[in-house]
Amino acid sequence: MTRIVHLSELHISSAHFLSDVAESVVQGVNEISPDILVITGDLTQNGSFKEYMEAKEWIDRIDCRNKVVVPGNHDSRNVGYLLFEDIFRTRSPCCSLDGVTVVGVDSSQPDIDDGHIGREMYGWIAKRFNSNSDFNSTDLRIFALHHHLIPVPMTGREEKIPVDSGDVLELLDRCGVDIVLCGHRHVPWVWKLNDMFVVNAGTACSNKIKARTTQCYNLIEIEKAGDARGTRDTRRRIWIYQVLPAGEQTLIVDSIMDKSKTENEV
Repeated sequence: MTRIVHLSELHISSAHFLSDVAESVVQGVNEISPDILVITGDLTQNGSFKEYMEAKEWIDRIDCRNKVVVPGNHDSRNVGYLLFEDIFRTRSPCCSLDGVTVVGVDSSQPDIDDGHIGREMYGWIAKRFNSNSDFNSTDLRIFALHHHLIPVPMTGREEKIPVDSGDVLELLDRCGVDIVLCGHRHVPWVWKLNDMFVVNAGTACSNKIKARTTQCYNLIEIEKAGDARGTRDTRRRIWIYQVLPAGEQTLIVDSIMDKSKTENEV
């Protein structure tokens, strides 16, 4: 089984970061012992050096060798995207492990809250999925970005969805992406579009919560389900949980995905 923890919206700052909640999150994630950690942005509030140093120290306390971290709109404030590159090396990280490929991109723009991926990235995204895993294989594909690609309920008037979200969704569908991980709206939610789950995260450890939500993060578990004919392992069983800082887990998705469909359609 492959375990992926998905965090978002840390907002490390004196105004918004809840250190006691954050401590519980670190302990809980380390108890899960994920194979891959994905953080979909807004590590900081203002993109300052001090905030980035605190974010790096906090993330380093999570025991996981494979970390995929992308910036959010708050991280790109005050030219913070340059500090992000200095600390995390790239704004578009990739990871491939045990039949799971994760491709991350930077959907932020300096000093603008709106999201944008851009046509110049489409070919790169497709190439990353193709180069990290044989496109004819049964690998599970995960795409990570900060901004939400589909409007999220209970978040008010929709103003900040990426301007090219329709084209990006079509690209991901064509690339056989199974799961999209994102944040930005601070409300946990899961949509299913065609055969793809779009998973939004709430805020893991900040006071920037909305309505009736609370701090939380996502846990994705992936296991080979076996082919129905018993000849090949083309199916993957996926569980998606919402996890509270204290460790309580609520099952949101229990699904079997047949990767042979992607293989046959290529």
